[in-house]
Amino acid sequence: MILKLHKKDERIVAAVCDSNLLGKKIEEGKAQLDLASDFYNGEEKDDLTVGDTIRNADSVNLVGENAVKLGIEEGIIDPGHVKKIGGVPYAQAVVVHE
Repeated sequence: MILKLHKKDERIVAAVCDSNLLGKKIEEGKAQLDLASDFYNGEEKDDLTVGDTIRNADSVNLVGENAVKLGIEEGIIDPGHVKKIGGVPYAQAVVVHE
C-alpha cells in the first residue's frame, strides 16, 4: 500500500491507497477519486506499518480493497460506512484516541 502522512499543527492525516491505484483518476458521475494528486503520492509500506500508522493518526483517508480492509481490521472503519466510486471502495474516518 502507499502511505502519505500530512501534518498540520498537532494533527496527522494518513492517506492510504492500494499500490495499483496510485496515479489513477476514478470517476462515476460527478464523484471522483483523484489518486494522481500529491495527496496520495507517498511511499510503499507493509500492512503492519500502515496499520500502526492509521491507528495512531487523527484521521484517515483509505482507498482500495486492501486499504479499506485493513482499516476495518484495525477497527478504524465501520464496514457500513464504506462507499464506492467506479467500483473502488473508499472510506474516511476521524480516529478517536482514548
